[in-house]
Amino acid sequence: MAQITLVRHAQASFLEPNYDQLCATGERQARLLGEYWARRNVRFSRAWAGPNVRQMQTARLVEAEFRKLGRDFPELETMSELDEYAGDVVLRQGLPQLVEISQEALRMSRTFEDSKDPTERRRIFQQLFELVVGKWANDEVKISGAESWPEFCARVNRGLMQIANGVASKTSVVVFTSGGPIAVALQRAMDLSPTVTLQMTWMSRNASFTEFLHSGQRFTVSSFNATPHLDDESLLTYR
Repeated sequence: MAQITLVRHAQASFLEPNYDQLCATGERQARLLGEYWARRNVRFSRAWAGPNVRQMQTARLVEAEFRKLGRDFPELETMSELDEYAGDVVLRQGLPQLVEISQEALRMSRTFEDSKDPTERRRIFQQLFELVVGKWANDEVKISGAESWPEFCARVNRGLMQIANGVASKTSVVVFTSGGPIAVALQRAMDLSPTVTLQMTWMSRNASFTEFLHSGQRFTVSSFNATPHLDDESLLTYR
């Protein structure tokens, strides 16, 4: 069997003008992951990353720690299929539709706009985001210029199978991506329903890794959301 390890990117710049870059905490998370693997002489035969800056930065920081400790790390390959769904587009277009028909969405939106407390803003934003994305995934809000949830899942699955079919037996590869593609991989391995798959997109911690085994037609999960490298509770983040 071959092992495919999917890494969720480290913490990005949440609620900043440019979300798609790692914050200071995210950089530390990624370095700790690289150091953890390098000190344990973990070996990967190939490495891929999605096209987002936060995905590539995570991969590069992990690679840097391998190099620092004198360990080999494969040349990083980019794969567009590993991109996250367009959550910013979905929120930007979907929220105005929801506040017109949902008192709950209107209330949360106003609370978010009025709040000055960073912790409360993060909490309310996540609630709003989950609400809008859930409606989009169920085709209850119309988004132009972005793929649908089924199209997103199909795209990620194409990438996963391209990777799986190119991995030699008894080798290990690593993939730096986001919570959405990791949830799709779990759906493939565990035959999850669309609803549960969407719920799993919120579960992956930043810089966590999830391991899958592949052999022939078999694609199974062997670990989920592992963070043994993050022994400081303040580093356990979801956004």
